[in-house]
Amino acid sequence: MRITVHLDTFDRVSPCAYAIIEIDKRSGHWKCLSQRGLHLPCEGVIGKAVAGTELRVARDHELICILESFDAFPEGPFEGQTGPTLWYGEQGIQPAPGHWHVELVTDESADLASDAA
Repeated sequence: MRITVHLDTFDRVSPCAYAIIEIDKRSGHWKCLSQRGLHLPCEGVIGKAVAGTELRVARDHELICILESFDAFPEGPFEGQTGPTLWYGEQGIQPAPGHWHVELVTDESADLASDAA
């Protein structure tokens, strides 16, 4: 299952900052489709957090952000669902608040790891 998520409203980072990411639940990876005003790597890994789902850098697992109330394990989320985001990328210990919004959920069988190769 692939989930397309829009991250935005990071006013402390940049008033126009956003990112569009695609999460592949089966492989546990994500990739950045588009961004502005955020320094997001091209791809990374997801992890389960107490409050939702973490986006991490693939090479060293550095925390980028937490999608609060976003359940990527095992059933959720659904199209149109929204929630808060804590952006840690280049923010130090004090994350910048923002929001996530699920734009699309598909049942494609190919995973992101093979797309990156």
